[in-house]
Amino acid sequence: MRTQIAYGRDGLILELPDDADVLRPRFTPGFSEEAREIRKALRTPINTPPLREMVHRGQKVVIVHTDVTRATPNDRILPVILSELEQSGIEPRHIKLLNGLGTHRKQTEAELRMMLGEKIVNSYKCTQHDCFDEDQLITVGKMKSGNTLRLNLTYMEADIKILTGFIEPHFFAGFSGGPKAVLPALSGYESVFINHGFQKIAHPSASWGITVGNPIWEEMAEAAQMSRPDFLVNVSLNEKREITGVFAGDMMAAHAAGCDFVKDRSMVPVERTYDIVVTSNSGYPLDQNLYQSVKGMSAAARIVRDGGAIIVAAACEDGLPDHGSYAKLLKEGGSPAGVLEMVSRAEFESPDQWQVQIQAQIQNKAEVFIYSDGLTSEQIIDALCIPCRNIEELMYELTHIKGRRICVLPDGPQVIPYLIED
Repeated sequence: MRTQIAYGRDGLILELPDDADVLRPRFTPGFSEEAREIRKALRTPINTPPLREMVHRGQKVVIVHTDVTRATPNDRILPVILSELEQSGIEPRHIKLLNGLGTHRKQTEAELRMMLGEKIVNSYKCTQHDCFDEDQLITVGKMKSGNTLRLNLTYMEADIKILTGFIEPHFFAGFSGGPKAVLPALSGYESVFINHGFQKIAHPSASWGITVGNPIWEEMAEAAQMSRPDFLVNVSLNEKREITGVFAGDMMAAHAAGCDFVKDRSMVPVERTYDIVVTSNSGYPLDQNLYQSVKGMSAAARIVRDGGAIIVAAACEDGLPDHGSYAKLLKEGGSPAGVLEMVSRAEFESPDQWQVQIQAQIQNKAEVFIYSDGLTSEQIIDALCIPCRNIEELMYELTHIKGRRICVLPDGPQVIPYLIED
């Protein structure tokens, strides 16, 4: 049985055993006229007036967008929003585009042009959040936990705050989109570290598809509401990156509607665990480094048996990556057990600690093999994983060691399997 999995920019063809299970999200066709559907949502939003009625000439507007590690079609969403604003009398000089980076690296000029489109970069002020730049941050207040919330100054000073993004299941925040556009996207580093701290990441409800009762998502929602956003524009996508739904209006209500839509199409029940699970990380841009590809591991871990094997196919054209602390923390930990011991220390605090914690938790359950054209075998070993240079051959070898029950997730975390008993 041949099947194509999402891998890098072009995909990867695999020859699978005929009895392997292949799980995909329920296909939803994309809109034939995306701009029309986005405009319709802006004019008939959920629990707010239409966007064009909320803004007035002379107001300062900030539009927050996702970074290069996300599949949000910024270049198709933003032009429609900008058109609505300008038809309402908002001049381009009063509009700023703000890249919600969280703790991620800044984008290059070429990346910004690719993400947003040449016209937007040439016509509008495009800024990028820096969670470590004290001059960019302002104290908003204290959250219920007692922790101080600091957010991007440009965003907080705007008269109109618009959040954008796309909704997909998220491995510890439940779903992407919605309040994630504020925390972590626009927050000071310390707020991110607290929100992604060891105890919260280890919480059983900090998982795919769970918002209410998830301590990470609930704190994100609290922080976002404290920032008083005016309007949300989130979309859902199919595996072709076509827009399948637009959810606009009040941040909480629109995001909830989008989560329900995505959950219905992406979460798939299975009856029992598998010996071997092969997964992608949804292809480019989501698999551009191994750090991001922990999401694919996490999706597979939900249905692999204890002691089983996970094979991750991720192109990793951006490496492990070299920037950030992910590779450094894995090296310092030295083993999955060592990583968990290190990040569990009360005084420990580092960017990317949440990602290595989740990876180590997965590796306590199953062996993790990595197939990647963008990584050397040495890099994969340094990341505490096992190199794979031929997925078909490895599957055959593993069936004699782990067992013959195999599942494949061609679209990676775009489909979230779960055990019926759970």
